Amino acid sequence: MRESDRYRRIRRVLWVVLFLNLAVAVAKLAYGYASHSAAMQADGFHSLFDGASNVVGLVGLWFASRPPDAEHPYGHGKFESFAAALIGVMLAFAGYTVGRGAIDSLFGRGLPTEVTTISFVVMFGTLGVNTLVTLWERRAGRRLGSEVLLADANHTLSDVLVSSGVIVSLVLVRAGWEMADGIVALLVAVAILRTAWGIVRDVMMTLGDAARLPAAEVEGCACGVPGVLDCHAVRTRGPEAHVYVDLHVLVDPETTVKEGHAIAHDVEATLRGNYRQIADVVVHVEPRQ
Repeated sequence: MRESDRYRRIRRVLWVVLFLNLAVAVAKLAYGYASHSAAMQADGFHSLFDGASNVVGLVGLWFASRPPDAEHPYGHGKFESFAAALIGVMLAFAGYTVGRGAIDSLFGRGLPTEVTTISFVVMFGTLGVNTLVTLWERRAGRRLGSEVLLADANHTLSDVLVSSGVIVSLVLVRAGWEMADGIVALLVAVAILRTAWGIVRDVMMTLGDAARLPAAEVEGCACGVPGVLDCHAVRTRGPEAHVYVDLHVLVDPETTVKEGHAIAHDVEATLRGNYRQIADVVVHVEPRQ
């Protein structure tokens, strides 16, 4: 699949998810404020940040999809990673906001929560939407190899967990335990912060040029190519779905330049055949002493 087609499909997914997230956020926030539920308001803000992360993802993809130029000879692909990192930071801020509201509720600084049948209708309806969005977006993220979609799917998954907790809190409040609203909202904040850390940690592997493929396996593949006597200095980096590889292969000292070039080409073809996520391979040919 061409990169332009890949980015177009990713953007299409994000636009659909953005629309659904905004609809869910409006429903939760509107009724959360109407019923004075801190947990429902927290969940609504969480969904609102889901929508904001979609916008960040769209902007990041716009930059990432630009072709290589003189200043960016390797392309602009890392802008997708930057967008995913920003989603994690925004999620952390959402966790802080939710946690502050939860503490206010626990210390009695909010109004009593009103739990009605409509409360459950809103929460179960939005829970269903978020569950479908998570499954669809994660599947699309894996198929398209998109860090942004996978980060956003994790973001939405946390919303599913949050919504489930809010439903539990509504049941407990209706049963007479008013503090359940604030306690669940606080647990929601912890879940959001944990998700944010997971997103940032994964993106840092890309931005920090962490190794993406086992060096020993890559060496084994290269050494299986006719003409390659040994292999060393294997380095891999990049997003999990678009890995860049460079390595040194040792050949017979009598090998001609033309033969060495053919061997390097065979090594590249072999590695691409074994690792579909490879985006580029640089093979350094050396004579074995």
